Amino acid sequence: METATKSNHIGRKISRIRELRGMKQEALAAELGISQQSVSHLEQSESIEEEKLEKVAKALGVTKEGIENFSEEAILNIIGNTYHVDNSSAVNYGCTFNPLDKLVEAYEENKKLYERLLEAEKEKVSILQKFSKQL
Repeated sequence: METATKSNHIGRKISRIRELRGMKQEALAAELGISQQSVSHLEQSESIEEEKLEKVAKALGVTKEGIENFSEEAILNIIGNTYHVDNSSAVNYGCTFNPLDKLVEAYEENKKLYERLLEAEKEKVSILQKFSKQL
């Protein structure tokens, strides 16, 4: 008879929490001020220094203990125990918002971010042009 041992692989836990938060490695890397490759290496590490774990937890919006105690089984149990569909009731547990509205909002936000990025790039170009003229 085999007994299953629970893995305490911190890197995998960080990876899974990041994925559940809908965050890419690049976004986490930007939050931490490191490269995407460093995040990949971090997620492959079985253990991480306390200080680094604190920074990662803050970037992910969780506590250090939340990462250390993370269990996918617990999350699935919570979802399984709290989500209940009762087809006989008149209560609708469906969407309370229009997904198309959310899509349009995301598009508008993306457009604003792109415009801000474009303005920043134009500003950089003008600064570089001024600097090159001085030389």
